[in-house]
Amino acid sequence: MLKQLRTVAAVAMLTVTTYAVAVEMNGTHPDTYVVRKGDTLWDISARFLKKPWLWPEIWQANPQVKNPHLIYPGDVLSLAYLDRVTAQAGPRQEAPITGVPLADVEPFLKNLNVVDSFEDLPYVVGLEDNRLRATLGQKAYVRGLEGAQPGQRYMVVRPTVRFNQPKPTDDLDNRGRAILGSGNLWESFVAANDRNEFLGYELAEVNAGTLTQVASGNVEASTLQLQDNGREVRAGDRLVPVQTTPYDLQFVPHAPANASAPGQLRVLAVTDTFSSGGPRDVIAISGGAREGIDNGTVFSIWRSGSHVAHRMQYPGSSRMDDALKTGAGRVTLPDEYAGHAMVFRTFDKVSYALIMEGTKPARVGYELKHPDAQ
Repeated sequence: MLKQLRTVAAVAMLTVTTYAVAVEMNGTHPDTYVVRKGDTLWDISARFLKKPWLWPEIWQANPQVKNPHLIYPGDVLSLAYLDRVTAQAGPRQEAPITGVPLADVEPFLKNLNVVDSFEDLPYVVGLEDNRLRATLGQKAYVRGLEGAQPGQRYMVVRPTVRFNQPKPTDDLDNRGRAILGSGNLWESFVAANDRNEFLGYELAEVNAGTLTQVASGNVEASTLQLQDNGREVRAGDRLVPVQTTPYDLQFVPHAPANASAPGQLRVLAVTDTFSSGGPRDVIAISGGAREGIDNGTVFSIWRSGSHVAHRMQYPGSSRMDDALKTGAGRVTLPDEYAGHAMVFRTFDKVSYALIMEGTKPARVGYELKHPDAQ
């Protein structure tokens, strides 16, 4: 699962002599640009720059433009060819724009989380009238909320996927345990790498509710009144407190702060359980805050070069093409560029990113590199 966003907007121009090499303009440009509702920082940057992720370099060289996170529809950006960029404030009648379309990533901001464990979270043990499923207006009975207070709000979540390397994902049953034989190891080509670790569990929001009664005496379960018309709750679902500000909406595109080892960062999953995706699709990647990745980090996506049978030299070879490793009788082909993606939510070892542009579908197992990689 993966989806919705909005965007921070504005782009600038510096003196040609100082930034001609580092910042290449994308063709001609007007002297000024009026920021419009629906703009994103990426779109504006891409309109004037060949490399939108260089926007921070331009911004930082223009201290008179006070805050790149607070660009509003109606603001006027000066793009004079020989002058630094300046911004003239507009009417401030709309919300500030962000780095990507919020409509594409909102479910992944609001409804998903990645955690290292969930076994200690409170869990649903039963439902009103002994139902198998419950929804808006009905009650769920929960173990593990001792010490909580009536009136507290909780989200009901469900562990759905376990992220790993080298096998990207495992599907989970209603207890949160891996389903034998699940996942997408054989759905697509996945280049071999030396990583072998657990990366986290994805928790999907199912519903939300208010605690009306806490377990006490002979009553061993607390009562949660469900108040959302989302997905149906079932026994085994977990609870987490509702957060007031659970995510950050500022996405300023920029290159990675740290270099990653070859093969370290891979596409783990593509939105809506597909194995490939294109522009405006969300992907999960095998890196997060631990690797120095933050909101706005831009990566290029690459298909690792295949290791094909050398049939010109070995015409009778029965070796299959697209092997995971090179070896005798094989030829290693170049990596193939697929697109660019920008991170919009980061956890410790996993991040969600939106594919911003591409020349071919990005698939599970593809590698993520620096946006300037050739």
